[in-house]
Amino acid sequence: MTISSAVMEKLSRLGIHNELDLILHLPIRYEDETHLFSIADAPTGRTVQIEGLIVHAEVVVRPRRQLICHVEDSSGSLVMRFLNFYGSQIKSYTVGKRVRLLGEIRDGFFGAEMVHPKCRIVKEGESLASTMTPVYSTTAGLAQNVLRKLIGQALQRFGSLSNQMETLPEKIIHEYRLIGFRESIACLHHPPPEISLEALQTRSHPAWRRIKFDELLAQQLSMRLHYRQRRDRSAPVLSRKHQLIDQFLQQLAFTLTAAQAAVVNEISHDLAVAYPMQRLLQGDVGSGKTIVAALAALQAIDNGFQAAFMAPTEILAEQHYQKLSGWFEPLGIQVAWLSGSQKKKQKQAAQDAIASGEAKLAIGTHALFQEHIAFHRLGLAIIDEQHRFGVQQRLALRMKGAHHDGWVPHQLMMSATPIPRTLSMSYYADLDVSIIDELPPGRSPILTKLIADNRRDEVIERIQQACRHGKQVYWVCPLIEESETLQLQTAIETHETLSRIFPNLTVGLVHGRLSSQDKATVMALFKHGEIQLLIATTVIEVGVDVPNASLMVIENAERMGLSQLHQLRGRVGRGAEASVCILLFQQPLSEIARKRLKIIFEHTDGFEIARQDLQLRGPGEFLGARQSGVPMLRFADLEHDEELLMAAQASADDMLSLYPDLALRHIERWLGEKTEYLRV
Repeated sequence: MTISSAVMEKLSRLGIHNELDLILHLPIRYEDETHLFSIADAPTGRTVQIEGLIVHAEVVVRPRRQLICHVEDSSGSLVMRFLNFYGSQIKSYTVGKRVRLLGEIRDGFFGAEMVHPKCRIVKEGESLASTMTPVYSTTAGLAQNVLRKLIGQALQRFGSLSNQMETLPEKIIHEYRLIGFRESIACLHHPPPEISLEALQTRSHPAWRRIKFDELLAQQLSMRLHYRQRRDRSAPVLSRKHQLIDQFLQQLAFTLTAAQAAVVNEISHDLAVAYPMQRLLQGDVGSGKTIVAALAALQAIDNGFQAAFMAPTEILAEQHYQKLSGWFEPLGIQVAWLSGSQKKKQKQAAQDAIASGEAKLAIGTHALFQEHIAFHRLGLAIIDEQHRFGVQQRLALRMKGAHHDGWVPHQLMMSATPIPRTLSMSYYADLDVSIIDELPPGRSPILTKLIADNRRDEVIERIQQACRHGKQVYWVCPLIEESETLQLQTAIETHETLSRIFPNLTVGLVHGRLSSQDKATVMALFKHGEIQLLIATTVIEVGVDVPNASLMVIENAERMGLSQLHQLRGRVGRGAEASVCILLFQQPLSEIARKRLKIIFEHTDGFEIARQDLQLRGPGEFLGARQSGVPMLRFADLEHDEELLMAAQASADDMLSLYPDLALRHIERWLGEKTEYLRV
């Protein structure tokens, strides 16, 4: 099949690069041109096809220029109206022409009418379409009829290669009552007239079920294949030696929760095997993931290896540095801190300590994986808030530890944004997942209040009361600089205003534009109680731990995502005192903002919030940077297709073990070039 370079360029915009891509470019909807209604019997409010003669045609100019044609059949007449039209249409749609119209009939000023119908000139007795007409997503300059013709040709050629069509073994087809791939594809591109249009549009037809299963299976196969390939690689065996770990646990002022202890054992077991761990540690805000990461790092250090701890922002990386160096230095472990904003001399000293192996733990931002950073013996890479890093960044850190003997370091990824079960089954099937599902004892419940912006006086009074009782307060603003379009309060303006309102309080300010040193100074003053009211941007979203802060005000809460609101709210309630989070919002609220605020108001469980967030946003946005490394789903819907996802998950290991050739063909069909990401 020869296709011009101009058409190929347009097809590539749609992600179509070969014949198989054409076949898998499935319709987004259908037009039913297999039935004809008489004008009198055609139902209103749905798309129908009628045929008749044009008995009158004219261009009228009032109230606006439009082409009006009266179309008649033996049962009645209707008006065909075009508000935008070409000269060629005026010439074509003349009195006496027989036309077939596809559109929605509605009641107009002069009776029944169709506005902008699909219109074709036909001969009397011309046969109807034998299948539904597919409508494809397309791009500028690529007409539907060209796309239909190309897909038709590809189907013809592919259909002749019958042995290439089926990639599922009979066992799986039978077990899950699936129809054949060829049958499904043929049905979806050219559905026969007796098929329910609703079943096609809602993607509940057996042909759609097969396609969705295939897509989910390809994703599961690719992830499980990566999982198996990882087990073929070597990693240092980091057995649990107890010396440092026991010393560390003795110096802690608290004991681990049962959930933390269970997760520590899972990670400890993984570190002691000879292939690289790739484990995702999930835990709600405040569940104690840092202590688990510290124990994992100690296990690596106890075995003579280094650990690296990477965080997405400087403020969070610095908080980890302060906490971990406070824990580790009494044990005689040197901790290096590396960030982009350090002075050259500090940076060089940290790099030298990491390269020589003197620093057993390196903590930093993405500065840790820059080219000139060399580790002496990296055994474990810990990545906090892993969804904020791209696939290539995570790979770069792991490759830092790749040793000339062929081994790579273990990897522990942490996330305080809980991942809903279906998302975890689908997009994280290549990872082992650990969940800390309980909060440490003594944490106070957080009461969430929704308050409209016009009731700010009540909020001011609450702040006065909290500070009078020796408590501390966060006030979170979304922007630093004034934005005319969003008209949000800025952190700097708010700081000035609240400093005037509370002359008796010390009011601090922290935002992303401050130097690393200034941020650290402000946070230290707040932590030690010398600042009572801290005005902050969302840089304090994760990791900040001030037990005495019991009140948080979030400005313009309606403009923030659920995950961000939940993370911010988790900065209070870290002590024994009951805490309050006030969500200040501006009216009127959009429908999506109203839904978000309702969810955060009603729920404190991060997993339930994440589940509802997934329903609101879909997986693409939810996954963030990870999506660049995992094939996104085009046809399956995790919310509605959980049963198919479970079937695909159950089938993947069977396929790889019993039918490896079919499994590879199946991956190739669905993922093609995307398989390069499997190494990440």
